[in-house]
Amino acid sequence: MLVDRPVTELSKPGKRLPNQRWQIYPQQTEFAQHLAILTNISPIVSQLLINRGIETPEQAQAFLDPESLVLPSPLEDFPDLAMSVELLREAIANQEKIAICGDYDADGMTSTALLLRSLRALGAQVDYAIPSRMHEGYGINKRIVEEFHSEGVGLILTVDNGISAYEPVARARELGLKVIITDHHDIPQKLPPANAILNPKLIAESSPYRGVAGVGVAYILAVSLAQQLGETKGLIQPMLALFTLGTIADLAPLIGVNRRWVKRGLKHLPKSQLPGVQALIQVAGVQARGEGQGGNSSQSQNAKTLKPEDIGFRLGPRINAIGRIGNPQTVIELLTTDDMGIALERAMQCEQINLSRQKMCEEIEQQAIAVVEDLYATSLQFDRVLVVVQPNWHHGVIGIVASRLVERYGVPVFIGTYEDEKHIRGSARGIPEFNVFSALEYCHDLLGKFGGHKAAGGFSFPAENLLVLRSRLSEFANGCLEPQHLKPLLKIDAQANLNEINHQLYQQLNALHPCGIDNPDPVFWTPNVQVVEQSIVGKGHIKLTLAQTVDDQQYKIKAIAWRWRDYFPLPPRVDIAYKLRENDFNGNTTIEMELIGVRLPNLSHIFASPPVPLRASFEHKQRQYTCGVYQNAIGSELRIKNPEGKVLVMQPGDTIGLLGINREDAKKVDLSQPVYDGIIQAALQALSVLPC
Repeated sequence: MLVDRPVTELSKPGKRLPNQRWQIYPQQTEFAQHLAILTNISPIVSQLLINRGIETPEQAQAFLDPESLVLPSPLEDFPDLAMSVELLREAIANQEKIAICGDYDADGMTSTALLLRSLRALGAQVDYAIPSRMHEGYGINKRIVEEFHSEGVGLILTVDNGISAYEPVARARELGLKVIITDHHDIPQKLPPANAILNPKLIAESSPYRGVAGVGVAYILAVSLAQQLGETKGLIQPMLALFTLGTIADLAPLIGVNRRWVKRGLKHLPKSQLPGVQALIQVAGVQARGEGQGGNSSQSQNAKTLKPEDIGFRLGPRINAIGRIGNPQTVIELLTTDDMGIALERAMQCEQINLSRQKMCEEIEQQAIAVVEDLYATSLQFDRVLVVVQPNWHHGVIGIVASRLVERYGVPVFIGTYEDEKHIRGSARGIPEFNVFSALEYCHDLLGKFGGHKAAGGFSFPAENLLVLRSRLSEFANGCLEPQHLKPLLKIDAQANLNEINHQLYQQLNALHPCGIDNPDPVFWTPNVQVVEQSIVGKGHIKLTLAQTVDDQQYKIKAIAWRWRDYFPLPPRVDIAYKLRENDFNGNTTIEMELIGVRLPNLSHIFASPPVPLRASFEHKQRQYTCGVYQNAIGSELRIKNPEGKVLVMQPGDTIGLLGINREDAKKVDLSQPVYDGIIQAALQALSVLPC
């Protein structure tokens, strides 16, 4: 027998670990040092810039100091901007009724509020409408057009929608209405017959305005109009605040002009004169922080700013919750009122609706997990996509649940709920190797309406097509996904030891802010740390104390792992991936970790010659196994024995192993196959809890 020593019985470790694949950027040490010297920044920041595609000192300077960018006039880059400004100028001069058609997400609502405030301040007669999420869905429609016409509207202005609304726009033109479309979504084959169209997807890819969201297009239009009328005083700062809220909440890329304006906006938000913004900050409990002196910043230590996560995780969800399960009018009133009393009242309504949204998401997520565990218990590696449908789920929040299921299972997710007995409506979220819109097109004959892009989409279909749709989506997924793709991808910037994590490092990282889409928060990893303490706090979060010994000295740090109840307790030793966060409690500021990844320690830790033999038993898929690390002629190897006496043998770093009763008759097997990989990971977890 290959396993020939006593086995140590263990208490069962945590249920499982996050199902992730780690992609660690190669460290370009010489280039990073060179770039650091040329741009007067720290080597760690220069490495982070390299990871983000920065290759020259000029690019680094433009990134670190976006105010140094020389911007072209938006009138040069947007062909229809001059026409749009002229149409609005004429409407204001003639007191012609203007109507805004907005959208019910944070981008659409902040866009609507931005244009309402600015047009009213410029003397326009203007009102708005937002379609019903539940009954009408996204974008301007014929009902809204007919209603505007009956109210005597002369000019329709769409925000964050309209680029695909050919028939509603054509109907508006038939009725004699003028139409300006401002949108940022993908361009259809046939453009609507509007008088003017503003969309960054229609301008040069090299333009710094290319990445603006709907609220960015609205901001450009409003500023251009105010400049044309010579009425910019007191208008720019309120518009900038709304631009910043909407841009971050809509996950727009924080590069180009977005980076420049958001950086300004985050500094302005804490002192914004908008009652709605102040009320939202107050109710959400957000505190502005000193920006510190990161990189080559000359910002004073006492300057106060918000960070994108304050909007992304605190302010944005309170706005978005209204669009998902409430009345968008609440947010429009919040962001357009000049009365602090009304603002606080509307902000409290946002708070209550967001609490309801959180509860609803939690309940639906747990129900969805139960469905997945039942339907896909043994078939996920073969189906490679989740299709989850249940009655009585709220359509406004299932997209959030879809994202959480992608995070949990690492596969594309299509989630739906019944509109009635015969129709299902849903949302989809993808992974990097899977194109959601292409998948929907592949199933077009089974669907009613559908739309989206590479990462996300929406759809509806007859309930009778559910089984065939599930099969068709699996067919598509199998055509583009390999087994190794079925784990969430975690991109990691650099390795750091706990003794390197301090206020100085954190301040250096400020040079990269604001972070967000296309400029993510830096992610570090540390190998083989000890979990000293761990406990469940709040709604299923793990609070931890972690330790690492460096040069015979132990360093400790606090950490939080959001919504990781299912992974509790974590093994005593793990590799960790994390972002750094500042915690200001009772006037004491500390640097802490936000864990986003955990894996078992590097094999070299387990395969190193231990002071005592490593032997363990474990359970995997309701079967008992024994395992151990053994020395052979060329080093160490892991052996795992099943109840029938077959032994799986692997060498550290090898992808091919041996399987058999004895070595002479053993066959070679691919250890990357899920059946073997799962057993190996379970064995390594069992061994990792033994004393080092």
